[in-house]
Amino acid sequence: MADSKMMERVAHGNGFIAALDQSGGSTPKALKGYGIEDGAWGDDEEMFGLIHQMRSRIITSPVFNGDKVLGAILFERTMDGQADGKPVPQLLQERGVVPFIKIDKGLEEEANGVQLMKPMPDLDALLARARSLGVFGTKERSVINLANREGIAAVVRQQFEVAQQVLAAGLIPIIEPEVNIKSPERADADRILLEEITRALDTLPGDDKVMLKLSIPAQPGLFQPLVDHPRVLRVVALSGGFPRPEACRELAKNPGMIASFSRALLDDLRHQMSDDEFNRSLGGAIDEIYQASTEKVPA
Repeated sequence: MADSKMMERVAHGNGFIAALDQSGGSTPKALKGYGIEDGAWGDDEEMFGLIHQMRSRIITSPVFNGDKVLGAILFERTMDGQADGKPVPQLLQERGVVPFIKIDKGLEEEANGVQLMKPMPDLDALLARARSLGVFGTKERSVINLANREGIAAVVRQQFEVAQQVLAAGLIPIIEPEVNIKSPERADADRILLEEITRALDTLPGDDKVMLKLSIPAQPGLFQPLVDHPRVLRVVALSGGFPRPEACRELAKNPGMIASFSRALLDDLRHQMSDDEFNRSLGGAIDEIYQASTEKVPA
């Protein structure tokens, strides 16, 4: 069973969830955005060492704490690493931030307008290790590119199958079927996804709850039935490639949805910054995203 204090915080706390979970394929792009160019590392170990330094700098910053940050989604290597001399999940909990872990292993090739998750043969072992380290929940991502009912149904079916495995391990799943915000069929895809998720929630066995991480819908307020659903602990929004100002403007039009941003949180950070510059920049981003998560405006 998931920790009751963390459960209460995630369900009812004010704030947002930071996504610090870039994996192997996206790490070079994340490092470049941070001001570290290709060629600054010799192999994958050095590359992951650099990204860990970046993440450690973020989570040890005085502005990164439970006042406005409810949770943080970690890459597996980050979960297993240390920051400020402590295991990362422990440090986050001490700062009032609930730890999650990204568990998917990337995406399959597109079929029926969607990309399913690749197999996760070692998932049970990863879940057991995560729980032993004090992690509260997981995050698993699929992508929807077209409003194809068959494809979207397959995405939701796979997501909820993985969610059951996560729940059985005593963790809370964040189900993330991302609708590509550049899709020409975005609005229709949103509506089909709403129908398919609602059907899956209504047939969820037992009394467990899940979290949802969704693209900000083209129609503001569309996902309100999911926010209100008794089997949903929280609905969080990904930025999906929107610049932070636009992502925050769109998020603020959706009551009940809070942010779980990655690029929109980290875009202005550079490794060349002094600590004061870094903390000021990170603090400004946190304030802006917190406001969009907690202060809603008419659509």
